[in-house]
Amino acid sequence: MNGEQRVSAFLNYLEAAKRLSPHSINAYRRDMNEFLAFCEQHDQCDLAKADIPQVRGFLSLLRRQGKSASSIQRCLSSLRSYFQFNIRHLDGKSNPAKAVTAPKAGKRLPKTMDVDGLAHLLEFPLEEWIDYRDRAIMELFYSSGLRLAELAALNLPDIDISEAIIVVTGKGKKSRALPVGKMAINAIKQWLTRRDQVASDEAALFISQRGRRLGHRGIQQRIALRGKQQGLPGHVHPHMLRHSFASHMLESSSDLRGVQELLGHANLSTTQIYTHLDFQHLSKIYDQAHPRAGKKHQND
Repeated sequence: MNGEQRVSAFLNYLEAAKRLSPHSINAYRRDMNEFLAFCEQHDQCDLAKADIPQVRGFLSLLRRQGKSASSIQRCLSSLRSYFQFNIRHLDGKSNPAKAVTAPKAGKRLPKTMDVDGLAHLLEFPLEEWIDYRDRAIMELFYSSGLRLAELAALNLPDIDISEAIIVVTGKGKKSRALPVGKMAINAIKQWLTRRDQVASDEAALFISQRGRRLGHRGIQQRIALRGKQQGLPGHVHPHMLRHSFASHMLESSSDLRGVQELLGHANLSTTQIYTHLDFQHLSKIYDQAHPRAGKKHQND
């Protein structure tokens, strides 16, 4: 069995047994084809005999080509999966990719909006029923720090208007009850009085013009559109509102564990990225305001 046949068998396994999406399979295909081309260029066409130096050499090539650390990590993960498949289903004896480490990717800090920017985003006029829906969606994102999937899955019984509480189902199908701010409650009340204009028997809290549950893509498109209409720079998206909620909560309270609970993070380390955002905010203020912050004066 040559290299191409081995790669083909691996991809077929991912599709049939693992049921990966076409997008994921294409990513594996690109990674494996690149590795196969590298091996062929070095006259090492037999993937069954691939070893640790080969894998290291391939990753070194990717670094020289300027690939990002995250791209190299993904390629290494693809190789590890392939060699594991080779051991279990073909004639492989070892997994050389397990002995190789990829460069660490730097933490990408999430993009947030400041309070003034969020206020401006939410100041669009309320004329049609869809305006009330969009306002309620964005107020709820920012008020309670919801994930996109959590908001899209909300049903009418999930929100208690009188108690200002909403119950969401997060990752791992874990439910949590969250407080809802006054502005968001008012926006949801206004939306509910107009919701029946579009649907009567749909359980979803937020619905489309067809009266059906509003999907992930529809929510993303509406928020991006509102950002453009309000003249905000960059791409506005649901996760930006969630990130802004977390960052602003930490700036005000410094209660990391409390924010962790609100966001539904399983690990505190996930929440700690917002402490970096908070420090960046404080550092910027310090540099601008402190007379001996270390910034060089123009006459230096």
